[in-house]
Amino acid sequence: MSYPETEILTSLVSRIFRIDDVTAGDPRQYIVRYRGQLLVDDSAQAYDQLSAALYPYGITPLFRIEDGQHVIMLIPRLADPKPANIAVNLALFLLTVLTVLWTGSLMAGAEPLVSSTAGFGEQVLAWFQALLQGWPFALSLLSILLFHEFGHYLVSRYHKTPATLPYFIPLPPQLSPLGTLGAAIFMQGVPKNKRILFDIGIAGPLAGLIVAIPVLWLGLSLSHVDVVNDTLYPAPQANESALCFDANFLEDGSYTCGSDGFLEGNSLLYLGMKYLRFGQLLPAPADYHGQAPILYWLRYFFTGGPVPLGGMDVMIDPVAFAGWAGLLVTALNLLPVGTLDGGHVVYGLFGEKARQAYPFILGLLALLGIFWMGWWLWAAILLWLGRVQAQPLDQITTLDPPRRILAVVMLVIFVLVFSPVPAMSF
Repeated sequence: MSYPETEILTSLVSRIFRIDDVTAGDPRQYIVRYRGQLLVDDSAQAYDQLSAALYPYGITPLFRIEDGQHVIMLIPRLADPKPANIAVNLALFLLTVLTVLWTGSLMAGAEPLVSSTAGFGEQVLAWFQALLQGWPFALSLLSILLFHEFGHYLVSRYHKTPATLPYFIPLPPQLSPLGTLGAAIFMQGVPKNKRILFDIGIAGPLAGLIVAIPVLWLGLSLSHVDVVNDTLYPAPQANESALCFDANFLEDGSYTCGSDGFLEGNSLLYLGMKYLRFGQLLPAPADYHGQAPILYWLRYFFTGGPVPLGGMDVMIDPVAFAGWAGLLVTALNLLPVGTLDGGHVVYGLFGEKARQAYPFILGLLALLGIFWMGWWLWAAILLWLGRVQAQPLDQITTLDPPRRILAVVMLVIFVLVFSPVPAMSF
């Protein structure tokens, strides 16, 4: 494609930009580069004006800052994204509905009651009825995930930034305690500036929390407080062995297994909601053993130990578990690094300086991995992704004051929903 003479492009750029020097480039990188200073304070409006003027020529402007100086680069207009195959999104979602229903039915203790003389149709019906008993958990969890992902999607559409519909990731309950690894959307276009990138980034966590918090409160109202005990298995019969390799046998021959118990991790928000519902910090140990309660809680909150066997905790309903999972998903997405939602927040606030936090976050996750090995997997994922940061077309425009306030609020929300030890087994 041929482009106008440099003089024509320069005349368009000079309407909003004081030009100090001009560099012609390779169209594979840029057509022309201008260094100088914007003539107006409203850089977002200046970008829109120049972008509209260059559109008929098939050219997209980039606003950059190099060594404290404003830079405008003109590049070939970005190609429109190819239409996505919506059938893939729908198929993955339906599979996820099945795996999450399956997981919820196991939580509900559902078992298909099938007679040995039942026909195939009766057996299928019995399995289907058992599966449907998982609907409270499935509806709760999928509502949270759908709101989160469609928060991103709808705000992307509002800002005219192409994005895919959500891709759900189904997994059987043997591989995921939720029946899914969540969902994701992918931006197919480049956001115009940091404000739009920020809006898209925070829309998901905010929309998800709008559902997760009421779901968690409802689930806690369906839950009860009871004693935390190991599962006790009866003594094996002759020629039988224990159900686990790490069995701890008692005097009467019964035994417990070392890792079949589960306690969900605590965030400050989750602890607070349990306190509001039940009037005490839970889990409550049977005995502090002379230790100050505040020291116990600091240790337990950050290390997950010791497991409060014999103490009291919430025996959470599947709906509460879905709400708790919603808080966890929000926290993971708000990790302030890379292309995660939290990465968009800190990039909007601090720009390129946000990259400096990258090694510290990796180090913190590696340290927390001592108490929950899942953080090592997350650290590996972030190490693989590197310092990748979404780069908007206009990097000169900064967040306006309302968005800056909202960015600080999002960082506070991250602190409230973050769980240092998301899960404990005993």
